[in-house]
Amino acid sequence: MVDKQVETLPRKVYEKELLRLQTELVKLQEWVRMEGARLVVIFEGRDAAGKGSTIKRVTEHLNPRVARIAALPKPTERERTQWYFQRYVEHLPAAGEIVLFDRSWYNRAGVERVMGFCTKEEYQLFLRQCPIFERMLVEDRILLRKYWFSVSDAVQEERFRRRLDDPVRRWKLSPMDLESVARWEAYSRAKDEMLVHTDISEAPWYVVESDDKRRARLNMIAHLLDSVPYHDVPPPVLELPHRPPSTGYQRPPRDLQTYVPDHAANL
Repeated sequence: MVDKQVETLPRKVYEKELLRLQTELVKLQEWVRMEGARLVVIFEGRDAAGKGSTIKRVTEHLNPRVARIAALPKPTERERTQWYFQRYVEHLPAAGEIVLFDRSWYNRAGVERVMGFCTKEEYQLFLRQCPIFERMLVEDRILLRKYWFSVSDAVQEERFRRRLDDPVRRWKLSPMDLESVARWEAYSRAKDEMLVHTDISEAPWYVVESDDKRRARLNMIAHLLDSVPYHDVPPPVLELPHRPPSTGYQRPPRDLQTYVPDHAANL
């Protein structure tokens, strides 16, 4: 069955609504900070599904001291001997913080499972422990949101081809990404099994259709905002002070300092 092609949302409509949602995200951030809340947002999905670009839009206007991205590299030799969830626990938020996981502990249910980077026993243990682990987070009053970005095979392949020809985005492609094309059905089965075991009432999965990235970003952000009971926190009243009169300071001669060449003047 061929999926119906999704119409791209007009740019003007998209940009207007994105700005409105990003303004609300700033309000959410201030609520998290003032209430001492802890928010964890998990971004999962196939390669080129639009996770990274959505994370950029979420954090674009947020304070990096409050909202940070956790994008962990492959585990070290030492980390491989730890409890599987241990290295992720280190990145969980403290009071007043938001953490966005650009991929997460669900690596075990996806790439590790499909590519054979974990044993069958390790995989089965993950499926048993993950719901328990997430229930513990929720019981400890962590706000946990999980989003799966779903992209069709045709759109994924198209995005891969564009990256191959784009010198500023080619770094996004790795042999592992290209391998996912040949293992499309294996990843599909792994995703289906993961959802069966980890789509729990305390921390459900939310699927984001992402063939149109603009729609995906707006839909995901709007849902996140609707799912958190935040409210507008009045900002502190600030006034720009008057500049005091000069006390005789004189700037040193410019030729005593090294300036960056004016590259822009040659454009």
